[in-house]
Amino acid sequence: MESPKWLGKCPACNQWNSFVEQLASPRGNKLAGHRQSPVQPVTEVNLEDEERFGTGIVELDRVLGGGVVPGSVILVGGDPGIGKSTLLLQAAWEISSASGQVLYVSGEESARQIAMRAKRLGVMHKNLLLFTETAMEAIEAQIVGYQPRLVIIDSIQTIFKSDLPMTPGSLGQVRECTGHLMRLAKEQNISIVLVGHVTKEGSLAGPRILEHIVDVVLYLEGERHHAFRILRSAKNRFGSTNEIGIFEMGGQGLQAVVNPSEVLLAERSEDAAGSVVVAILEGTRPVLLEVQALVSSTVFGNPRRLTTGLDHNRVAMLLAVLEKRAGLHVNNFDAFVNVAGGVRIQETGADMGIALAIASSLKNKPVVPKTMVVGEIGLTGEVRRVAQIQRRLLEAEKLGFNKAIIPYSNYREYVEEKKIDVIGVRNISEAMEAVLGGG
Repeated sequence: MESPKWLGKCPACNQWNSFVEQLASPRGNKLAGHRQSPVQPVTEVNLEDEERFGTGIVELDRVLGGGVVPGSVILVGGDPGIGKSTLLLQAAWEISSASGQVLYVSGEESARQIAMRAKRLGVMHKNLLLFTETAMEAIEAQIVGYQPRLVIIDSIQTIFKSDLPMTPGSLGQVRECTGHLMRLAKEQNISIVLVGHVTKEGSLAGPRILEHIVDVVLYLEGERHHAFRILRSAKNRFGSTNEIGIFEMGGQGLQAVVNPSEVLLAERSEDAAGSVVVAILEGTRPVLLEVQALVSSTVFGNPRRLTTGLDHNRVAMLLAVLEKRAGLHVNNFDAFVNVAGGVRIQETGADMGIALAIASSLKNKPVVPKTMVVGEIGLTGEVRRVAQIQRRLLEAEKLGFNKAIIPYSNYREYVEEKKIDVIGVRNISEAMEAVLGGG
C-alpha cells in the first residue's frame, strides 16, 4: 500500500519500519526511454536451446544446469567467510581464460586486496578486470563500454543509485539496483552474478522480492571450521533445483569433490559402537555419510540432548520412539549425535541410521561391518519407504558395502540384480535385530 507521509507501523500488516520511501515519477514521463518488446503469439516464440558457457568448475556447472545462460542474473548467498568470493574469483579466472573478459566489481574490498587473493589462488589473468565502485551509474558505464562475458557484483548491498535518497543497503536501494541490473543484463545479453549478504537466520538480506527478480538463487553452505562446502540451488529458471555441488576448502581455494562419499567415510572406524553409515540424497546425488552417537549415563537431573548436523527435534522424536516402541531405556542417558565431516542432514531417510547409532552406543555393540542403512521412522516405530532406493544401493555397492538395511516397502519394489545383501525391515525392532543381533 502507499501512504502520502511517513508511518512507523503499517496499518495493513501491522509491521514496524516496513515502509520504503520512493520518489514519485513525473506525470506523463513513466515510459520515457523505456524499450517495449513486441506482442507475439506463443507459437511464434523462438524455442531454440539457450547457449550456455561453462564456468570451468564442474560442480558449479552442475548446480547451474550445465553452465551460465547469457543475459541471466545469478544471486549467490552464504555466511561471511564461507567462500563466496573465493568461488566466484576462481570461476572468473576460468571464464576469462576460456571465454573472454570478466568484470569483477567490488564495493567492499580494494583492487589490491582482490589481486592479492587472486595471486594466492593462482588465478591471475589479463582478461580479469577489477573495478572498485559502488555507484550504479559508473558500473553501468563500464559494463556497456567493455561488454564483458560475465559481471560479478560483490556485493549488491553496497551498490546505490544516486537519484534515490535512501542509503546503500536499504530495501529501496537493493530492490531498485537489482531491477536495474536485471534490465541491463537482458538488454546487453551479459550475465551478471550478484553476491548477497545473509541474515543471522541464514536467509538473504533485503526484500523478498530480490529472489523473485533474479533468474538463479544459489546458497553456499557449510561450517567455517570444516573443509567441506555445499552449493545448493534454491531457484533456477534454466535448470533443476535438485542438484548440489560439493567442494573442499584448501590452500588453493575451493576444489570440487568428485566422490564425496569416499572422502567423508575415509576416516571411519568400522568396529566402533555408535557408528552407522546412512545413504541420503542431496538433490539427485546419493551420498553416504557416517552418523555417530554417544550415549552415556547422565550426572544431572535432566539428560542432555546435543546434535550436530541434524535437526534437534527430529533426534528427540527418535529417542522417544526407541523408548516407547523398541524398549530401550534412554530417558536416563545423555545422547550426543553427530554427522561426521561437518555436513548437515535434512532428509528423513536418515532416521533409521540415527536410531540404530543410538541403540548401538547404548548396547555398546558395533553395527555389522560394511552395512548401509536407510529408512524413515514413524511415531509407531514403523520403517517407511524412501525415494530412489536403487541410486542409494548402487552408491553403497561402489564403495564396497555388502549389506543394506532398507524399508520393507522398498524391498518389495527392488527388482534389480542384488549384488549386495539387501534386508527389508518393517519396524525399528527388526532393524535392530538385523544389525545388532537383538532388540
